[in-house]
This record gives sequence, C-alpha cells and structure tokens, in this order.
Amino acid sequence: MNNKSPVLHAQDLGKEVNGPEGNLKLLQSITFDVFPGDSVAITGPSGSGKSTLLSLLAGLDTPTSGQVSLQGESFSDLSEDQRARRRGQHCGFVFQQFQLVADLNAIENVMLPLEILGNSAPRETARQWLDQVGLGKRQQHYPAQLSGGEQQRVALARAFAVSPALLFADEPTGSLDYANGQHVADLLFQLNQEQGTALVLVTHDQALAERCQRQFTLNEGRLSD
Repeated sequence: MNNKSPVLHAQDLGKEVNGPEGNLKLLQSITFDVFPGDSVAITGPSGSGKSTLLSLLAGLDTPTSGQVSLQGESFSDLSEDQRARRRGQHCGFVFQQFQLVADLNAIENVMLPLEILGNSAPRETARQWLDQVGLGKRQQHYPAQLSGGEQQRVALARAFAVSPALLFADEPTGSLDYANGQHVADLLFQLNQEQGTALVLVTHDQALAERCQRQFTLNEGRLSD
C-alpha cells in the first residue's frame, strides 16, 4: 500500500453527452490514484473514451459526475481559468503531434512555459533541458528544421522543464518510426524516474504500456486493471 499522498485522484468519474437518441455515457464510475513517481498506462480500442478521460484528468473538460483532485485539491469544481493556472503549475504535456510553436526555435519553445510561470532564468533552464535530451547543439533550429524524433524530444524538454508533478503523454510515440519512438520512450521513462514526475500515458502501443508500473484498460467507458 502506497503511504504517499496521490498526485492525482479520480473518484467515480462519469461523462455523458447528449446524442440523437438521448444521453450517451462516455465514461462510467472511474476511480483510481496516481502517486509521485508512478507510471500509469491507459490503453483501449479507438472510441473507448481514452481522450475523454485524459481531458477530464487534465482539467481540459469537466465531468458530469465525480471528482478529480490534483495535489490534494479539487480540480473539477474550479473555473476554466483556475484550472488552467493549476495545470500550468503542476502538469506537463506531451502529444502525438508535438504541438511546438512553428515561429519559435527549440530553445524558445522550451522557454515559453517557463516565462509564463515567471522562472527567473528561463533561457538557462531551457538550455539545460535541451542538453538533457541530447539537443544542445540544435537550440537555434526551428521545428521545421528538426526531424519528428527531435521535435518530440524538444516537447519532452518543454514538458519537464517546469518540474511538473504530473506528466500527461498522449500517444507520445504514435507518429514516430520505431527507432525514434524507442529513443523518445527511453527518455520519457528515464526522466519519469530521475525527476519523480508521475506519468499518465495513453497509448495503443502495448509494448510501451508494458513499460509502465501499472496498466489500465478502458473499454465501453469503464476502466479495469
């Protein structure tokens, strides 16, 4: 039994939307905890609700029922602006499509969230993180000048640079070839362990999911381990 307080707690989460034939239940009665340093995989077929669940956990959407708590405080009942502030303080994100700003070079992309949070040395922090992911010599390159694997490593540096308590990764290797996907996955789990950042990973890749400490499957809106 884990004696630490959870970084993330989901309690009886449910999500319904109005459909042409009445209410459609996307998620039902989902309860689980994520602790510091955890790596948790959520798998399931397309349409099972993985993206919906990730949106609820990250406070990008609000549940129809149940609660999400982040760092011991309710997340679901906050306003959109309040959720955005707490997300910025405690969460990092890595997406399948990288989500880098095309007009900013690598170091500027990593600096962006640091500047928003008022980091006192954003350029130096960003430089250290690009070094950490093996891109110290590509700081001045723009996303279009980087390979897919390099862009995802910039995204990893950006996510970890803010020292998040929790990292959400949505198909982080989904658009990469095998070699680059392996490299990014290795970095993801290395940083997860070194930084003690909890990782919630949504993926179709069973081999990637099996590298996590815990695995859940989402099917027809219900979560099982």
